[in-house]
Amino acid sequence: MTEIDRERNKGALRRGYTTGTCAAAAAQAAAWMLLAGTRVEKAAVTLPGGMRLELAVEEERFGAGWASCAVRKDSGDDPDVTDGLLVWATVSASPIKTEKSGIIEHKEEDISLYLSGGVGVGTVTRPGLSCKVGEPAINPVPRQMIVSHVAGVCRKTGFSGALWIEIFVPGGREIARRTFNPRLGIRDGISILGTSGIVEPMSRRALLETIRLELRQKHLAGWKILAVTPGNYGERFLADELGIPEDRAVICSNYIGETLDMAAREGVKEILLVGHGGKLIKTAAGIMDTHSRTADGRMEILAAWGAACGADQELVNEILQAVTVDQGLALLETRPGLREKTMERIMERMAFYLGERAGGKLCAEAVMFTNERGILGMTPGARQMLAALKADRKE
Repeated sequence: MTEIDRERNKGALRRGYTTGTCAAAAAQAAAWMLLAGTRVEKAAVTLPGGMRLELAVEEERFGAGWASCAVRKDSGDDPDVTDGLLVWATVSASPIKTEKSGIIEHKEEDISLYLSGGVGVGTVTRPGLSCKVGEPAINPVPRQMIVSHVAGVCRKTGFSGALWIEIFVPGGREIARRTFNPRLGIRDGISILGTSGIVEPMSRRALLETIRLELRQKHLAGWKILAVTPGNYGERFLADELGIPEDRAVICSNYIGETLDMAAREGVKEILLVGHGGKLIKTAAGIMDTHSRTADGRMEILAAWGAACGADQELVNEILQAVTVDQGLALLETRPGLREKTMERIMERMAFYLGERAGGKLCAEAVMFTNERGILGMTPGARQMLAALKADRKE
């Protein structure tokens, strides 16, 4: 029994599994059917964190030199538009004919694997994402999960040679219209996503209650300063780059404003907010719920403050067309010193809005980073608070 099954039995808010996990399971099952010549009812996959899941194979097809299997996406108690979709994988001993371009090659000893995206899987058409232009929108972690599980089947069955893997999602093209994929330049389908392989439930009420309880627990445990971050990127940055243990961080998801409100009610006096630029920059416009369905404005913020710091009209227009914060920052960097000036103004504005939301009930400072560039900026009191946080001990 998996942890997800136990959550179901206990009646807890249930986690699900990502499209990436489904794709890896489907690909593994299809590889078994092709190479071992046996039908597969369940696929056992190992997630990046070490958890093992057994996922039901709901449909299967096979022919001479190929096999296809489907696993149904289960988002748990998370409201996700991809919930219930069948994620298919075909594994073939010969190249798969597809209308889409973008073959990703993986070689391992005497095994060569070629991964592509078929119908319902989006194609990346603009730079700045984790996949290159022209590639299928299969993110790096799912990509690695897919090829590693197929390679594992190859080793167990003694296969050597080349295999072609295609991931496809019937209905994915229609579902993608209800996501931000078209705006990000991902066309004709959904993205195959996931960093942990697990979908954490995002029921708003339940998630806010979880955040409130964690704030209370850490405050009652005697911590004077609390580190708050939207998610896994910030948690890892706190530990790896700032020297703050992960267990010191409160994960606030997209609810930055409400986390500050709850912290104030719990009696917390100091909050250090640490987050990736893709989310945190929104607070510089007073956006305190950073979910993409609620508001964006990332490029508008970069472009406006870039213009205030000297960017010309052409550069401003280029920034407005950027897909990611890192891409917008790269454009600012084409003018000496412009990125630094712009980030200084953005951090000042962020400090203003965090202070407005805190309402004098607590002190909130912020550190913003991206994985490519490290720390982009700090609000005026963040450095001092960070030093105090490192020295903070339970009362």
